Amino acid sequence: MISRRDLLRAGSASAAGLWIAFNVPLKAQAAAEPPAPRPLPPPNAFLRIAADDSVTVLLAHSEMGQGIWTGLAMLIAEELDCDWSKVKSEHAPAAPVYAHTAAGSQVTFGSSTTVSEMDRYRTVGAMAKDMLVRAAAERWKVAPSECKVANGIVSYGAKRLSFGRLAEHAMGLPPPAAVTLKDPKDWKLIGTRVKRLDTPEKITGKAQFGIDVQFPGLRTAVVARPPAFGATLAKFDATAALQVPGVEQVVPAGDAVAVVAAHFWAAKRGRDALQIEWNPPPNGGADNVKILDDYRALATQPGAMVVEAGAVDAALDNAKTRVEADYDLPYVAHAPMEPLNCAVRIDGDRCDIWIGTQSQTSDQAVAARILGTTPEKVSIHTTFLGGGFGHRSNPFSNVVAEAVTVAKAAKVPVKVVWTREDDMRGGYYRPQFLHRFKVGLDEHGMPLAWDHVLVGQSVFDGTPAAAFSMRNGIDRNSVTGAADSPYLDAIAARRVTLHSPKTPVPVWVWRSVGHSHTVFPMECIVDELAHAAGKDPFEYRLALLAAKPRLADALKLAAEKAGWSTPAAHGRARGLAVHQAFGTIVAQVAEISLEGGRIKVHKVTCAIDCGTAVNPLAIEAQVEGSIVFGLSAALYGRMTIRRGEVQESNFHDYPVLRLPEMPQISVHIIQSGAKLGGIGEPATASIAPAVANAVFALTGKRLRSQPLQLA
Repeated sequence: MISRRDLLRAGSASAAGLWIAFNVPLKAQAAAEPPAPRPLPPPNAFLRIAADDSVTVLLAHSEMGQGIWTGLAMLIAEELDCDWSKVKSEHAPAAPVYAHTAAGSQVTFGSSTTVSEMDRYRTVGAMAKDMLVRAAAERWKVAPSECKVANGIVSYGAKRLSFGRLAEHAMGLPPPAAVTLKDPKDWKLIGTRVKRLDTPEKITGKAQFGIDVQFPGLRTAVVARPPAFGATLAKFDATAALQVPGVEQVVPAGDAVAVVAAHFWAAKRGRDALQIEWNPPPNGGADNVKILDDYRALATQPGAMVVEAGAVDAALDNAKTRVEADYDLPYVAHAPMEPLNCAVRIDGDRCDIWIGTQSQTSDQAVAARILGTTPEKVSIHTTFLGGGFGHRSNPFSNVVAEAVTVAKAAKVPVKVVWTREDDMRGGYYRPQFLHRFKVGLDEHGMPLAWDHVLVGQSVFDGTPAAAFSMRNGIDRNSVTGAADSPYLDAIAARRVTLHSPKTPVPVWVWRSVGHSHTVFPMECIVDELAHAAGKDPFEYRLALLAAKPRLADALKLAAEKAGWSTPAAHGRARGLAVHQAFGTIVAQVAEISLEGGRIKVHKVTCAIDCGTAVNPLAIEAQVEGSIVFGLSAALYGRMTIRRGEVQESNFHDYPVLRLPEMPQISVHIIQSGAKLGGIGEPATASIAPAVANAVFALTGKRLRSQPLQLA
């Protein structure tokens, strides 16, 4: 459990008021998890009500633009019945009590924040209300059931007391053994369009991101890292660097060299002045073209069996029509607006770290190991994240490890700042993948045989997360969205196999994880099947999804709102895609044209079913952001690697969508009442196939590689 000292350190108003800490038993591990898992620490969350009536929600997860600064606060506020204008949020300190209910560590990933906190954050709101009501009832010497609560006020007849006046009394009461949560029909806040609590801070510049951190004595470091994957440090000469005004130290950091200076520009110029010799990578270094050629050769060989049912080869031989196609996707970077950075202050066996991170527990452990101390002596101060997309959940906490190593060697507080070029060339990309399909159709044009071979690097193999993701040598994240596709359920003869070769290129999760490379080929091959069958792609999908009503309903709504049944304007065409990821269903229709031989996306119509829409305004924003992110990758994203060196360096040669390219996006939310799903990632993956299918409808040319280019 978190100590009282840590609680008091967590917020300035904690000395007076009501603190709520609650425990919820861990849910049973899913059947796919290993048997008898090691017990995980119990998850906790905290609520603080101060004498001034302010309500502060401490977030166990990181706010990186997905809106949980507001969404999690809404969950507590709904059950608490407080005054929403008095609500604010803070990042919680790093501690075992804030462990993710499924992961067992403090981490933000997989569009799972609201899903994991829906019940426990509502529970803490209900617990706090119960204690406040009992405090008021004791003062008035009445039964708690006779009191009413609304807008942060407890009342009994004409008597009224605000939460702030009751908070200290309530803190001395025992928490309730059980609470009853509101029926959804009684919700007043959840389901409404609530503006983000963090917007004012970000508009005014008050919000602190990691790169903003400053305090007396802090120095800035810029690090020279190997220029190629697999290269190592041979030797360096710091003479010229130390002559740059402002440069104070040059320290080695493993296979890297750090220049420590009074400010960033001096550190950057000092790094430029370093004389360094690097040992080249073995075997000439990685090359993305050769890697893809190797993948094509691998696809001809048997891979690890993921799905197998029926006699696939015989069914293919007997098919009326066969459709065969290869799809490939390149390495892509996360390219967040805020480059990586980390500030470290070491004080004996204690350490303070300021960072925009998705993985507090991992960061603590890595820093403690380097310093020879224990994790509880490492304080993580989570700042706002200027974009994460998985990049800031590095499995080895490489940014923290580097910054702690530099601060330890320099013996001064240090903020390591990556330049845009460092960030772009630093690896941990979405892996390159190849998908090979052989599909047999019957006399009605419906699939009766399905053979799908995937070739690509595992993002989890060899990382601390492997124990949770790898089964019999198969990374389930490599095949998610393909092996479990709803299209396969009705196909009697089906086979999905996987090759997971290793390359020198470090890879990691990228927004929507495995779906980011499986949805494109899956939704495009279905379009190819519809064309081979001579059927409308929309009607063809409906036939394949006859037993999947939620998917069908989302597809119907997107098609209706996009005007699928009516011709597109002259020179334009539409394409569609539908997919389920992170428990959420997304259907998209893209309307495109060609301008100077380039693809122009004019409109995107999206229907989304995430079960319960906690904040529809935030959902719309996340869908729009996901589409922009996915469209940038679909049209432009590609990391070119030659001799182990990444060729792209900044947004001039790794473009993202610009303002004039922004399509008109309409988002239609389906309140299905189904189990709550995630929202931060699902819409990212389905925009690329919708656009590619629209290109085919317009030109008759099938684009099977990303980025999508006609020339």
